[in-house]
Amino acid sequence: MTRIAVPLPTMPHVWRPDRAKVGIVCLILVESCIFLTFVVAYLFFIGKSSTGPQPRDVLDLAPVIVNSVALLSSSWTVVIAVRALEQGRSGAFLGWLLCTVLLGGFFVAGTAREWSGLMTEDRLFISTSLFGTSFYSLVGLHLLHVIVGLVLLSGILLLGIAGRVRQSHAHAVDMVSWYWHFVDAVWVVVFVTVYVIGR
Repeated sequence: MTRIAVPLPTMPHVWRPDRAKVGIVCLILVESCIFLTFVVAYLFFIGKSSTGPQPRDVLDLAPVIVNSVALLSSSWTVVIAVRALEQGRSGAFLGWLLCTVLLGGFFVAGTAREWSGLMTEDRLFISTSLFGTSFYSLVGLHLLHVIVGLVLLSGILLLGIAGRVRQSHAHAVDMVSWYWHFVDAVWVVVFVTVYVIGR
């Protein structure tokens, strides 16, 4: 008996979204809602502290602007790092990624200096007043996200130095950079809320 091969019908190509992009976008949306809650709370409590120092008395704008420039510049350096990896230029990738980590670290150190001054000189703690509670909660939430981003970027940097990050990993590194861009964008909102509107 002769067997006749019957060709199976070909299924049309169905577009599917990139799972990594969908995942990071969902994460960003959820985190945005959390930050929105803290921003609204901060705005609601502005001027309602009956005790303790007021924002205009203790918040020094100049060093925060320097820290902000460093953090926002890190978005630019991480873009260059990802492009370098996509082009297979591992040396440039590592160099620009190191710049990103250093700029982020500068921001964290600057925030630590600011908090140290607020606590030691101005006696502003999270339990001091409504201002202290809302300030440390909002800025601290952002600082936590910066630290998480730095841990991720530093891990990639160490793997890259060990020669384990290749051109084929560019998409994954780009997804981490999306998170970093989100952290930087949120800082613009936090900065305007705390250091412009809140003063």
